[in-house]
Amino acid sequence: MSTKAIYEATGKKLLNKYLGSTAAECRCVSIDADTDWNELVAKNTWLNTERLVAKPDQLIKRRGKLGLIKGNVDLQGAKDFIQQNLNKEISIGHTNGKLKHFIIEPYINHENADEMYICIYSNREGEVILFHHEGGIDIGDVDSKSLKYSIKIDDPFDVKTMESTLLKNVSNDRRSHLSTFITKLFEIYMDLQFTYLEINPLVVTPKSIFILDLASRLDQTADYLCAPKWGKIEFPPPFGRDAFAEEAYIAELDAKSGASLKLTVLNPKGRVWTMVAGGGASVIYSDTICDLGFSHELANYGEYSGAPSEQQTYEYAKTILSLMSKEKHSDGKVLIIGGGIANFTNVAATFKGIVKALQEYRERLIEHKISIFVRRAGPNYQEGLRVMREVGSSLGVPVHVFGPETHMTAVVGMALGKRPIVAPEQSELTTANFLLPTSVNQPLTHVNEQDKNSKSSIENQSKMQNGGTMANGTSSTSTHNQENGVDKDVNRPLFTNTTKAIVWGMQTKAVQGMLDFDHVCHRKQPSVVAMIYPFTGDHQQKFYWGHEEILIPCYKNMADCMKRHSDADVLINFASLRSAYESTVETMKYSQIRVIAIIAEGIPEQYTRRMIRLAHEKGVFLIGPATVGGLKAGCFKIGHTGGMLDNILMSKLYRPGSVAYVSRSGGMSNELNNIICRNSDGVYEGIAIGGDRYPGTTFTDHIFRYENDPEAKVIVLLGEVGGIEEYYICDAIKSKRITKPLIAWCIGTCSSMFTSEVQFGHAGSHADNDGETAVAKNKALKAAGAYVPNSFDELGDLIHTVFNKLVQSGQITPKPDVLPPSVPMDYDWARELGLIRKPASFMTSIVDDRGQEVLYAGMPITEVIKEDMGIGGVLSLLWFRTRLPKYATKFLEMILMVTADHGPAVSGAHNTIVCARAGKDLVSCLASGLLTIGDRFGGALDDAAKQFSSAYDTGLHPADFVNKMRKEGQLIMGIGHRVKSLNNPDMRVVLLKQYVKEHFPTTPLLDYALEVEKITVSKKPNLILNVDGCIGVAMVDLLRNCGCFTLEESAEFIENGALNGLFVLGRSLGFIGHFLDQKRLRQGLYRHPWDDISYILPEAM
Repeated sequence: MSTKAIYEATGKKLLNKYLGSTAAECRCVSIDADTDWNELVAKNTWLNTERLVAKPDQLIKRRGKLGLIKGNVDLQGAKDFIQQNLNKEISIGHTNGKLKHFIIEPYINHENADEMYICIYSNREGEVILFHHEGGIDIGDVDSKSLKYSIKIDDPFDVKTMESTLLKNVSNDRRSHLSTFITKLFEIYMDLQFTYLEINPLVVTPKSIFILDLASRLDQTADYLCAPKWGKIEFPPPFGRDAFAEEAYIAELDAKSGASLKLTVLNPKGRVWTMVAGGGASVIYSDTICDLGFSHELANYGEYSGAPSEQQTYEYAKTILSLMSKEKHSDGKVLIIGGGIANFTNVAATFKGIVKALQEYRERLIEHKISIFVRRAGPNYQEGLRVMREVGSSLGVPVHVFGPETHMTAVVGMALGKRPIVAPEQSELTTANFLLPTSVNQPLTHVNEQDKNSKSSIENQSKMQNGGTMANGTSSTSTHNQENGVDKDVNRPLFTNTTKAIVWGMQTKAVQGMLDFDHVCHRKQPSVVAMIYPFTGDHQQKFYWGHEEILIPCYKNMADCMKRHSDADVLINFASLRSAYESTVETMKYSQIRVIAIIAEGIPEQYTRRMIRLAHEKGVFLIGPATVGGLKAGCFKIGHTGGMLDNILMSKLYRPGSVAYVSRSGGMSNELNNIICRNSDGVYEGIAIGGDRYPGTTFTDHIFRYENDPEAKVIVLLGEVGGIEEYYICDAIKSKRITKPLIAWCIGTCSSMFTSEVQFGHAGSHADNDGETAVAKNKALKAAGAYVPNSFDELGDLIHTVFNKLVQSGQITPKPDVLPPSVPMDYDWARELGLIRKPASFMTSIVDDRGQEVLYAGMPITEVIKEDMGIGGVLSLLWFRTRLPKYATKFLEMILMVTADHGPAVSGAHNTIVCARAGKDLVSCLASGLLTIGDRFGGALDDAAKQFSSAYDTGLHPADFVNKMRKEGQLIMGIGHRVKSLNNPDMRVVLLKQYVKEHFPTTPLLDYALEVEKITVSKKPNLILNVDGCIGVAMVDLLRNCGCFTLEESAEFIENGALNGLFVLGRSLGFIGHFLDQKRLRQGLYRHPWDDISYILPEAM
């Protein structure tokens, strides 16, 4: 949601911060059940000295008329009022709720004549200031009484115009400082991204201004712009609905994700729960549940969309299941996992997270008698549904699974016992079918069938007619002026089969989808001619055009792109919400661009309205923001619209039909493609204008285009709760501006059945008055002469009936089907679907980075950190593929410490230093040092382990082993040191031996090596067991006796060089230290001194 209400106390603190001396300070404190009164009074001493006002601060309107304000009392009086009402349940209309949050502020003694009213609100064109010189609880109808000053977005605020318009009834002794106050208030309103701000009463005396009651809303999407100015903002739930921890958790997930995750708990004791994909679909499922009489049992509203990850859907599903299983219901519970036909979300991938949660809650699902109904379609839906069916057979609860062959909301009736549970109408298509240019398995339309029977009043509806009255509804937050629409040629199509587009953003999947669509539509040339991506230099991107590979240029600079592709007139903007505004404004500098589609969701409303105004001035069609785009069947599609190729073929979007539609919801556009295809000759054009409050173009803009296009025979409108745009459609029908059959349905009918305010998935899905409800708009559309079903369930039937009547009357000749060319499936997608297999180029058994977090030998990295496994623990997982005992991992860490360095004189350190002084980089210097490790330097661990193990295992006496090695002329690896001796022991070896003896369960090979040492030092005192030998034999003891490995596995580790790896890893620490030390000391190029070199040359020849 973009616009959100804030506490009165929060709003006043914001105004305090920025109003300065233009108004008296709004002193106030917030009170709830956890408030420490003594501490509160100590911090706010004015509570003890002034008369006070106490009232609830819970977004409750008309508190004065409800008797919820206690004024002109002392602290004890305010305290008594709050304690009497705290947690008291009250009813306001149909809403019941408890009073939990209060505000106390100073009582301002004033005359009634001092009370005034002011309100600033935003609409599509700009801002409106309402002012009335009389305010207070008895003000009445402010819309009719108030004076109005409108400021178009980006126009300057004219003080003189404001004064002459608004302050004509204000006395001279108050006008000057009131004018200053309003000017500053408007500046703050715009700067802090308010969307609504009402003060009633505003007390204006000859000397000062006081803000008494305040109601305000902020544009939450502007958080990234205004967070430093706002500070920490809490957005409270509406009165009548408690804030749940689970809601806050999902909101936190949503904030951290590029996907959309929403959850509102309506009735925690309800038996009908939903887990729906898509903002539009989620509303329709709620509508259907309420239409069937289960509004009192609907437990939640929510949606997930935008391709959430497996982990995100797991967390979302787990949260809902935990709420479901808190309380039992005598009739059991129902979980509806629904959604439309996804455009780009991998259904199987999201279902994996849901399946994981279902398996985790299996026992509680059985205990609470939960039945599950699934309906979903889109990319890889076949695999997703297969997985759901498989898990259903093992859960122990009923799981019913359906795909696109079943109407989207049919599962609701099945789940609630209102219709029989039937098997799918036909066997599901396999995704591989989209490889073949055939319609054998595609659904037949009902064009030639006899009209369906329907329980609805479909057959009783007349054709388009005059008459009927427009529902009386106006909006304080949404206005419309048709003269302010885009100055465009409605007779010229937006898209043709020669349309050329530029894509902003590195969206290779979207581009490939557009090219595949072009190919099956028999386009002669690709629709995408170029890409713009400012984060790389100019280059070429490779794509497929049917069976062939082509290159599409990608530009860093928009100017270069436009200059070289002057025939492109569409730009598809995939920029993020933070950069979409700048890139769109830049695009409108180029007159060649006629259409811009803005995909990003969450663009601040001020930015959106500026783009709309600029587009109007430039004559540009804006589609979006917050949209998937649109398509013209057989010609052109925007980005991911229409989904993957199998859905495009199933919905016959590769050739034009006769039905044009416009919708707010991008997700529902695919569902409309499916419904229209099954009930007519298919889609002609479809546009999703976007779910934000202010879409770039409106329903009217596109329906007028369809009205003027002779190829569009039937128009379908999918509106929704919020705004009044649909009423302009009513006016156009009655005035004969629209004469073609128009089938309309507004989703969100459930909103009037909820006892508390619910914000749906789209930012614009919010009714500010009765006229903006879906029920009122559906009635108005029907009265105006549109075809309106009784529910979304019947929309397809109504399209079928209207279309067949037009066919029978000869007004429509159904479009013939054509055979699309084949398009090969991408290798990566075919592999994802499990249609092909090939040997992997690599295999790994230690790390898996494909999930939400990396796994070390099957152990999540979070667990590795949480259990404080340390470097030794990580080595045990990555090198030895097991979790070694604590003493073993500690020993591994000791090895790294004692082998980290042995001074700058050894060959490895020397090479590293010389290389560093030559100016080389760290990796080169490290490699230079590591390349010296071998039998003579540091590489004796493996060989020492092998020699001692072989001698011990064959039963050789230590003396015989020494003699044998001497006779064979071999050195005993791990014995001997250039500096250390029996009388000058190596403390590293002493420490290692001491630890091993103290902690290892048994040390047979170390004991054997020490016996060998006794013999060798008797010959020469420096033939001691050195650090390599000690580590080598101790590691053999560890591997053989820790209980984790067999003898064969232990030998394999040694054979593969694992022990030398410990020296390499440890010594790398020291080499890097030497590199950094030389850089820190700024040592110059090293040249070896002549006097340290013996020059032995032959005599002169």
